[in-house]
Amino acid sequence: MTIDAADLGAPPERVRRAALFLDLDGVLAELAPTPEAVGPDPRRRAVLARLTHRLEGRLAVISGRAIVDIDRILEGDVALVSGVHGLERRTPGGRLVRAEPAPGVAEAAAAFDRFVADNPGAFVERKGLATGLHVRLAPHLAGAARDLAAELAAAHDLTHQPGHLIEELKTPGADKGRALAAFMAEPPFAGATPVMVGDDLTDEYGFVAADAHGGFGVHVGSPRPTAAAYRLPGPAAVLAWLDRLEGL
Repeated sequence: MTIDAADLGAPPERVRRAALFLDLDGVLAELAPTPEAVGPDPRRRAVLARLTHRLEGRLAVISGRAIVDIDRILEGDVALVSGVHGLERRTPGGRLVRAEPAPGVAEAAAAFDRFVADNPGAFVERKGLATGLHVRLAPHLAGAARDLAAELAAAHDLTHQPGHLIEELKTPGADKGRALAAFMAEPPFAGATPVMVGDDLTDEYGFVAADAHGGFGVHVGSPRPTAAAYRLPGPAAVLAWLDRLEGL
């Protein structure tokens, strides 16, 4: 069930045996004009280190970014991560689980390249398992980008994942909710209370999965319809809440 996030309050600061699942962009880091513009941050690093210790390792980052890029931004400090919307995951045992890329991803990226050549301000992000068409620098292109992505998804049997001024086409078979469920099936997460913190439409899968496992979601950002139970206004508020959180 979705409700208007305008009606949601801040999440509790005590959660019994919490297991935290955190998106990166728009949650742990402010949204930037380009993906490369997001980098390491000392305060973020300190908060995550303290919280990982406090929760006995029950913390994972679940992002649309590739794991290699997550590690760059977090300086490799978060061991348990899922990238490309669940298509790759580093398990508690340190094993990297990665899907095989759909052939259509490369063809979709080529079509996005042609769109970018004709539309200054748009740019393409390649992740191997997915490709994204960004229009953050040219928001007037949002409608055309969405139409193109929908057309390519149907033509190449890809999953179309709209986001914040990005249209992403990815290999089918995974999402952030499935990534959360996979972590919850393993120690140290098994039996804990999952809390998914995210800002974008891609995080709704995680909110639903957290609820199904007895936990809840926290929507970050401006109000919109959401399956989350709580809301925080932005990354600064997220870091402040994480620093106060106690998971018993």
